Amino acid sequence: MSEKILVALSGGVDSAVAAYLLKQRGYEVHGIFFRSWQNETELWQACPWKEDLESARAAAEHLQISFEVINFIDVYRKKVVDYLIEGYRSGQTPNPDVMCNRYIKFGILVEHMRAAGFDGLTTGHYVRKVEQNGTFSLQEGIDKNKDQSFFLCLVKKKNLENVHFPLGDLTKPEVRHIAADIGLPNALRKDSQGICFLGSSRVSINDFLQKYIPDAPGDIVTLDGKILGQHRGLHRYTIGQRKGIGLPSNCDFEHYVVVSKDYQTQQLVVGFDHPETRGLYTNRVRIRALNFLKEPPKEGEILLAKPRYRDPSQVTTWHWLDEATAELSFHEPQRALAVGQVAAFYREDCLIGGGVYREIL
Repeated sequence: MSEKILVALSGGVDSAVAAYLLKQRGYEVHGIFFRSWQNETELWQACPWKEDLESARAAAEHLQISFEVINFIDVYRKKVVDYLIEGYRSGQTPNPDVMCNRYIKFGILVEHMRAAGFDGLTTGHYVRKVEQNGTFSLQEGIDKNKDQSFFLCLVKKKNLENVHFPLGDLTKPEVRHIAADIGLPNALRKDSQGICFLGSSRVSINDFLQKYIPDAPGDIVTLDGKILGQHRGLHRYTIGQRKGIGLPSNCDFEHYVVVSKDYQTQQLVVGFDHPETRGLYTNRVRIRALNFLKEPPKEGEILLAKPRYRDPSQVTTWHWLDEATAELSFHEPQRALAVGQVAAFYREDCLIGGGVYREIL
């Protein structure tokens, strides 16, 4: 009897091709679409999740596989949406997509997969899973422009044991080509962009947050305390942001960027985008909420780290502070890192884990 595999169909082309590839390999494939939190009555003119659902259902019908819809709205609200809101409310810069992978796709969905009697789970992530000697490692996808290993850095290792990633050895153009060849109805569907539950809705993060976090105006100041103007609320800005500040620099080829946010004084601190601007660049950060998929780093070990998604890997030295926190020393200065952001750690192209910035030094 062939293994029963549950495929998380998002409505996009990647997960649909992943389902096709597993079916071609002889697995018994079943499709599932999970409903995440979306408050259409407040923010959305249309219901983007319904478009995603119909696209996923059409792909399952085309592939001649079973299809079910499951409701994860409550847990998604708690683990992803509330986390996002509280992060911005407290002055941090959260990463809801990483938490969606940890708690939803490779959390509660894995629990459902096991409880329902399936042998494994498949998603459309661009990451390679290499199994050897009874264990496995996750490596960057062949397509470096689409590699999604970063998003798995906080997932618990046990929840990845029975997961398949058939797209890891393919490029995005190759996936599109397969989809077109087999006539998938979503072969030309655009990829989702931005925050996972806002990506297809055309709702900006600030439009979303204003429903939950009241504006608290304050001064926009320079590093030496000169008042330049007013802002509507610190939660509307991120470290390193240039667009949307609304202040001309009155200097040729110079632009103000956000350097820091002071929640005690409600001051937004700005400076010019220079390496020497105090607080904008750093070599040292402290990391909490550590999670490892491979052997944890040794004291003084030189690793690669991705400071943010899509950032190139950076050489860094690992220093343990205690069993739950560490300090990373980047060999080159890094721009605009912020508390609450996520970093992923690598040995060459092998993902070994991740953590959350606790302090930018």
